[in-house]
Amino acid sequence: MKTIRYAFWALVALVLILVGLANRDFVTVRAMPPALADMLAISPDVTLPMFIIIFVSVGVGLLIGFFWEWIREHRIRVQGRKKAREVSQLKREVDTLKTEKAGGNQDDVLALLESPRGKV
Repeated sequence: MKTIRYAFWALVALVLILVGLANRDFVTVRAMPPALADMLAISPDVTLPMFIIIFVSVGVGLLIGFFWEWIREHRIRVQGRKKAREVSQLKREVDTLKTEKAGGNQDDVLALLESPRGKV
């Protein structure tokens, strides 16, 4: 199984290297259209190799997707915490009832043997 995992990550690395080598040309990324940048007298431009822009864009997209899912699943996490609290409360209640019914004995078999017939 480790061999398959290593082979997969080697293949991913090879593909990333090939994408990087194929997109080495420098490109200019502009945050605003030229007309608006001229009117406001600011021009936030960045010149980077294309592969860096591709990789950063994929990374930012993944982060946005993870954050979106985390927000979307908030309701599910709240319900899970509520159910976990309810389960732990019920377990404590069952343990208390077992202890009371057994007369302090923790063993169910001993509780059956010590109790009057059919009263457990």
